[in-house]
Amino acid sequence: MQVRSTSMRGEIVIRRAVARDVKRLTRLVRGSRAYEGQYAGMVEDYRVGPDYIETHRVFVAVDADDAGGRVLGFYSLVLAPPELDLLFVENGMQGRGIGRLLVEHMKSEARVAGLDRVRVVSHPPAEGFYRSVGALPTGTVSANPPAVAWDRPELEFPVQ
Repeated sequence: MQVRSTSMRGEIVIRRAVARDVKRLTRLVRGSRAYEGQYAGMVEDYRVGPDYIETHRVFVAVDADDAGGRVLGFYSLVLAPPELDLLFVENGMQGRGIGRLLVEHMKSEARVAGLDRVRVVSHPPAEGFYRSVGALPTGTVSANPPAVAWDRPELEFPVQ
């Protein structure tokens, strides 16, 4: 199922990710400016693979006006236990409603799956965004060196 929406950018289509998207999604994660500096090590070797897309509900937001279907962002919903595992919006495209659109789509998918809430362990700089789109703070996930060297906010999206 595809969802079409109009944002400040133009028409955006949200569709299920497919195997041919994995390189684009991997580049989006590794190139995210949100993970520069002290956070760079967390994503430098990160890979979104076909197995990940097959296992989880991964959706991409694409520019409907771009013949190549430029990926503007994506998210991954894990059903058991319910968690928003990944959400990335392309550098330079943040603040244009794409992240908000992806979160609304995720909540809709969660509702269809019968979930009543979805957990998110936030990258510290993204906490404000998640709160602005309805996530409620539930605690803090402690650092787990060497993989993650800092505490992270834990939030929850109520799904109604």
